[in-house]
Amino acid sequence: MRPSMVVLHRWFGLAVALFLFISGLTGAIISWDHELDAWLNAQLFHAQSASSAAVRPAKSGLELARQLEAQDPRLRVNYTLTTIEPGHTALIAVEGRPDPATGKPHELGFNQVAIDPVTGAMQGKRQWGVVSLTRENLLPFLYKLHYTMHIPDGWGIELGVWFMGIIGIVWIFDCAIALYLSFPNWRSWRKSLALRWREGGHKLNFDLHRSGGVWVWLLLLVLAITSVSMNLPTQVMRPLVAKFSTLKPNAFDSRTPQPPDKPIEPQLTREQAVALAKAEAARRGWALPAGGVFYSSSYGLYGVGFFAADNDHGDGGLGNAWLYFDGRDGKPAGGVVPGTGSAGDIFLQAQFPLHSGRILGLPGRILISVMGLVVAMLSATGLIIWLRKRRARAAKAGKAALPLHANVSP
Repeated sequence: MRPSMVVLHRWFGLAVALFLFISGLTGAIISWDHELDAWLNAQLFHAQSASSAAVRPAKSGLELARQLEAQDPRLRVNYTLTTIEPGHTALIAVEGRPDPATGKPHELGFNQVAIDPVTGAMQGKRQWGVVSLTRENLLPFLYKLHYTMHIPDGWGIELGVWFMGIIGIVWIFDCAIALYLSFPNWRSWRKSLALRWREGGHKLNFDLHRSGGVWVWLLLLVLAITSVSMNLPTQVMRPLVAKFSTLKPNAFDSRTPQPPDKPIEPQLTREQAVALAKAEAARRGWALPAGGVFYSSSYGLYGVGFFAADNDHGDGGLGNAWLYFDGRDGKPAGGVVPGTGSAGDIFLQAQFPLHSGRILGLPGRILISVMGLVVAMLSATGLIIWLRKRRARAAKAGKAALPLHANVSP
């Protein structure tokens, strides 16, 4: 059995090594994507009015969204914070409305707009996720590279998302095989945990790959499982978890998404959706404010999140609570309340917080950043081991062939 597992580990590893190397390095960086993005692009995150001596009231995100849509009828705001953190811009997500002449969405050339909440002035805009290494696009480029490799969509499928989800599935199986191979003899288990720092060279490279992987094996498995959950939630993870635990229906599961050229126009305004959400939150006894609102034109759903102005990323625990409403009649469409529901519901709620490390706050993000480097290291050391063995086999085969050549007459 062991020889077969060696072969599987070799080919599984070779199949995923490059992609895990890239994902590991980008993961180490995007653990700090918001901080790095703000450092690189102050104009997109820090309001120019913050440096003014005059104290003027800031407009709400809802008011800024109305203003933006009035200024440019080609676009629709699909996400905005309701209350802006003092000194920060309102970074609003937008999409193109259908062009009456063509029936297709307007090509805006941007999907994020930064607005000073005091003056209402536009400070910048960008196309989040575009393939570009400019300052404005670098962090979004790396973020999307992490989970799609920027593979273009095709046949109505997010091919990059699917591809990296499949890489995650292979990674899960390879984690199990690697653990089995790391302990060939239980009597000498200490060797499987040792790192021969003083030996250096090939011995240290081997130990970094084998023993290094053993020391962090559980964390690697968590990253592998959560990567599948992030990329293939409805295709793989929810159906699998549903076999073991009853799941609360997802607000999007019962709806068929519409193509971009046939969006569902809302009959409710954002303000009405937020008012409905606030009323429901008050009924439930929630203390946190309605911090952000999005509209999904493909599903016809509003989502309202509850969080403080400085916690829209959901740092700590299982993230923020969200309530959903039908964009046409305002009927409640469910919600996600962290820490509630069945064991399966809570397991699914934990996937992004675990994958990003945000479940543990700042220490968790540091850990995930380190683990990204470890994943890249394991991918590189595994490839080096394979190349070394391949050269050794080639050299051995060459020596074995020498007598045959020596006996051949010219």
